Order: sequence, then structure tokens, then C-alpha cells
Amino acid sequence: MREILREIGMIARAFDSISNIEFKELELTKGQYLYLIRICEQPGMIQEKLAEMIKVDRTTAARAIAKLELQGLIEKHNDPDNRKIKKLYPTAKGEEVYPFLKRESDYSDQSALAGLSGEEIETLYKLLKRVRRNVEQDWEYVKKGNKRSY
Repeated sequence: MREILREIGMIARAFDSISNIEFKELELTKGQYLYLIRICEQPGMIQEKLAEMIKVDRTTAARAIAKLELQGLIEKHNDPDNRKIKKLYPTAKGEEVYPFLKRESDYSDQSALAGLSGEEIETLYKLLKRVRRNVEQDWEYVKKGNKRSY
């Protein structure tokens, strides 16, 4: 079998490295930009949902969110119906940074998909979504303290 996951991993690490270098001037590192993008795209989400979207544990998400908060890029607001729930919102500074992050993301997509037809891109997208759903099942299983048997 081809080493597909290695290829996907190399692509992800390369883009993560590029982003860390390009976003250094914004003082966004170690994937913090992923959190800010998601918060800007879906203001008012809760931390747990964000961690689930990015596929990280709660502690990792909490650290990244705390750093973004310290940098003045996001803020937490109490939910009016349940004060225990904190919703995440971009600040004016965060919203100012978002277009730059979005342009980089769009450019990276174009760069990665150069030379593929529209049909190939759609097929790749559908297949990768299926792969992600398969992996999510294991992720949920292991996250609950279980061990996979292989």
C-alpha cells in the first residue's frame, strides 16, 4: 500500500512550517492562526467545539486560546443564558489580521492544487473527507481512553 498518510503528513507539516514563518511578524506560532481563523469564521463558538474542529485536546486548545487572548486577538464573553459557558470572539485586532490569514490560506490551496482539474480537486476533496471521517472515529475512541487493537 502506498504511504498516503505520510504524504498527507508531509504536506501538513510543510504548510504549518510556512505559516509559522510567515505569521511570525504577527506573533502567531504553533498553529495559533488556525484557532484565530476558526473564531473569525464562527464567532461565538465555545472552546470545546473549537478543539474538536481542529482535532486537539482541551488543554492544547486552552493554551492557544489563552495566548491569543493575551495578544488581544480574541476575547471571551459569558453566554447570557449560562454564565459557565464562555464564547470566543475576535477582537478588532483579530478581525484586522483575519484577511491576511485568509489570503495565505487561499494562496496555499491554490499552490497545493496547481495543475489539478476541477474534477480532480472535487474527487480529492470527497476522498479526503472520507479519510478524515474514518480517522475521527479512531480519534474519538482513543480520546475516551481506549486503545486501538492492531
